[in-house]
Amino acid sequence: MKRNLKAEAQQIFEAGLKAVDPIDAVKRFVTLEGNTLRIGEKEYDLNEFSCVWAIGAGKASAAMAQAVEEILGELLSGGLVIVKYDHLAPLQKIRIAEAGHPTPDENGWRATQELVDLVSTLGSNDLVIFLLSGGGSALLPMPIADITLAEKMATTDLLLKSGASIQEMNAVRKHLSQVKGGQLARLAQPATLVSLILSDVVGDPMDVIASGPTVGDPTTFKHCIEVLNNYDLIEKLPGSVRSHLEAGVEGRVSETPKPGDPLFQETTSVMVGTNLQALEAAAAEAKRRGYACLILSSLIEGDTSEAARFHTALVREIVRSGHPLPRPACLISGGETTVVVRGKGKGGRNQEFALTAALELEGLDGVCLLSGGTDGTDGPTDAAGAVVDGETVARALARNLDPKKFLEENDSYHFFQQLDDLVITGPTNTNVMDLRVILVA
Repeated sequence: MKRNLKAEAQQIFEAGLKAVDPIDAVKRFVTLEGNTLRIGEKEYDLNEFSCVWAIGAGKASAAMAQAVEEILGELLSGGLVIVKYDHLAPLQKIRIAEAGHPTPDENGWRATQELVDLVSTLGSNDLVIFLLSGGGSALLPMPIADITLAEKMATTDLLLKSGASIQEMNAVRKHLSQVKGGQLARLAQPATLVSLILSDVVGDPMDVIASGPTVGDPTTFKHCIEVLNNYDLIEKLPGSVRSHLEAGVEGRVSETPKPGDPLFQETTSVMVGTNLQALEAAAAEAKRRGYACLILSSLIEGDTSEAARFHTALVREIVRSGHPLPRPACLISGGETTVVVRGKGKGGRNQEFALTAALELEGLDGVCLLSGGTDGTDGPTDAAGAVVDGETVARALARNLDPKKFLEENDSYHFFQQLDDLVITGPTNTNVMDLRVILVA
C-alpha cells in the first residue's frame, strides 16, 4: 500500500511536539512531598519561606505556570507570567499578561514593569520560581532610561532582518535592557531564585535563552559593537542606542553581571526541555512506523537556504545509493536557521526552508519534507511551517505560481497558502526551536 508521506511526516512531527509539552517538562523536574519541594537536584523546605512566587516570560510560560500551580496548590502565593498573544493557559493564582512577539510592544513594557515591581519588593524569606522559554527576550522589554521602547523595537527589527543569529541578537538586547543578562537576578536579591528553562537556542546556552535574565552574561558592550559592525547596522541604529553602546565600550556605563558574580549564589537554573528531546521522540515514532531513522543534529544553524540544500542532498543520496540510510528512510534534524530578508513578502525560516527544498526535490518520487517551528508560529505568520514533496513545484507551475519568484520575495507563506501545504498547528504552548522530518519511501 502506498504511504501517505505528508500525513506520516505530520504525525512524526506531532510526536516530537508531545515530548516537549511544557506541563510534562516541568513535572519531570519539580515534585512536592509534604513541605519539601524538589527542583532538579535541589530540595527546598517550604517551612523556611513565607511566600512562594512564580514569575516568567516566554511562549511556554503560561503552560509551565499551570504545572507549577498544579504541583504547589495553596502553597503558591501568586505571580505573573508574560506570554505572546493567544498563548494562554487556565491559571488561578498566577496572572497572565499578553504582549508582542517577535517585536516588543507597550503591553510587554507595562507587564515587565509590573514583574520588576514584584521582585524588587521580595526579601530573603521569599522563594521565586522563574519560568523561562523562547520568546522571553521580546516579552521582557524594559530598555534603559535613555532609550525609548520604540528605539529598542527599531533596533530589534534591524537585527531580525539582518540575518543575525539569536546569540548575536540577544547580546545586543541584553545591553539595552534593565532586566536581561542577569539583571533580573540582581533585582530579585535577596530572595532565593530558581529558574526552569525550556530551551529554544542551539546548544541550550542558558545565558542566551531569552537573553538570560537570571544567569551571568559573558558578552560585553564591545561584542555588541562588533556584531552590529558585522551586519553594517551601526549607522542605521537610533542615535540613543549607538550612544549607549559606545558609552559602554568606553566604561561610562556599567556592564551586565558576569558569570561568577556573587549575586548568583542564591540562584539555580534547571533545563527542563530541549530540541534534542523532541528529535528523539520524533525518531522513535518514525522507527515505530518502519523507517530506518537518523537524527542528523539538534544544532543546525546558519543560512536557511544552504541548510535546505544540504538536507536535500542527503535525500538524493538515499534515493541514488541507499546511503546513509536504506529505504524507507527518515532523516530528522533540529536547531534554528536564519533568513536574510531581501523581499517584501511574508514567511518564516521554516517555510523558506521548505520552498528551497521543493526546488531541489523537483521530480523525485516518494520523498517528503516537513519543516516546522515547535511553537506553532513561523516568523510573523499563523503557520508552523510547510510540507513539500517531489511534485510541489509541478503543482505550483500548473497554477501559474513561480516558486523562484516567491523565494526571491521571501513570500513563502503565500506560495504554500495557495497550495494548501502550510502546516497549521495553532499555538503549541511550547518552544524548542525547529523540527524537520524528511521521509523517503
